[in-house]
Amino acid sequence: MKTQSPDQLVHKKCLPCEGGVEPYTLEQSRDQLTWLSGWNLTADNKRIRKEWVAKNFLEAMKFFNAVTEIAEEDGHHPDLHLERYRHVAIELWTHAIGGLSENDFILAAKIDRLPIELKK
Repeated sequence: MKTQSPDQLVHKKCLPCEGGVEPYTLEQSRDQLTWLSGWNLTADNKRIRKEWVAKNFLEAMKFFNAVTEIAEEDGHHPDLHLERYRHVAIELWTHAIGGLSENDFILAAKIDRLPIELKK
């Protein structure tokens, strides 16, 4: 798999994955992450995660609602975490293959385009 810019990724749609494809290798994942600001591999190297601190609770929830809409459109659903009322984290991975696929990077690029007012 060749790495793709965020502009390339956001113009793609996540493809259904029922398994049977190999997850990205660690090297492929790291290479693709160089294009996505703030996303990092989790300790198990099977997920990507990004964190934000929203201005307030309502801003965090607006962001989550926007994420749910694009996730539903693409049929690829992240794990959403809200802690201490405005600390937002999102984890992505392709459940069916137990690792990362192009879908995860597509959705990450789309999430990065969503507005969120951050704590100053």
